[in-house]
Amino acid sequence: MSSDLGWVPPGVDTTVPSPARVYDYWLGGGHNFAPDRVLAEKILQIMPGVRDAARLNRSFLRRAALYMVEQGVRQFLDIGSGIPTVGNLHEIVQAEAPDARVVYVDRDPVAVAHSELILAGNANTAVIQADLRDLDAIFDADPTRKLIDFDQPVGLFMLLLLHFVPDEWDPQAIVGEYRDRLVPGSFLALSQASAEAKPDGMDEAVRTYNTKSSQNQAFPRTHDQVLTFFDGFDLVEPGLVTCPSWRPDGEGDFAADAEVNEVPFAGVAVKP
Repeated sequence: MSSDLGWVPPGVDTTVPSPARVYDYWLGGGHNFAPDRVLAEKILQIMPGVRDAARLNRSFLRRAALYMVEQGVRQFLDIGSGIPTVGNLHEIVQAEAPDARVVYVDRDPVAVAHSELILAGNANTAVIQADLRDLDAIFDADPTRKLIDFDQPVGLFMLLLLHFVPDEWDPQAIVGEYRDRLVPGSFLALSQASAEAKPDGMDEAVRTYNTKSSQNQAFPRTHDQVLTFFDGFDLVEPGLVTCPSWRPDGEGDFAADAEVNEVPFAGVAVKP
């Protein structure tokens, strides 16, 4: 990416790796800094399949978003959205429904600054900087109130987010707070790193990530633990499965390494 860092928000320590920017690098994006690339490459050396796992999650996002559009949803809230690289939520839904509205939310100021640049000129999208736990800051923000009518169904996305949420924050309760603010007919799409998947190097990769990124620890979880995040929702078929197993369109939605296919859990559910 450009060496001109004049756009970087004041106070941002670009020497500390960020989950959003590491993920962007794995997806082939250019919105990352040298420390992000160093950590991303180190993890790739330990666990070569991690880039495929990121791609599987991105492909799940596309299928989940299109499913919600088919169900009539026209407004979306993406929590922990990261950097809107190619194939992000607004591109997918607005290609099918040009009137679809998307609000991205991330706490990383660099991700938000990039998002503002990328989304400039798109009146049906916005990005706000907030912590996922601060629901009032998210739901009451002017861009959110302008674009989203919470009296109508919303498509809520929390992809590869909750494995950065420690148990002491009670992620199940956090998701429940979002659920309670949404009307029936709203959808939740969620993905999370599995504690049951054991591709080569995964345990060491998690340890390395947690050592190098002290502000953003990763917490893989079991299928039963992830299932609790959907309490109060009705899972749509095929339920909580691995990313590529959720309504795949073809072989391209799978990784060549069968064990990598097991890394992210994914599911979509509707509020009854």
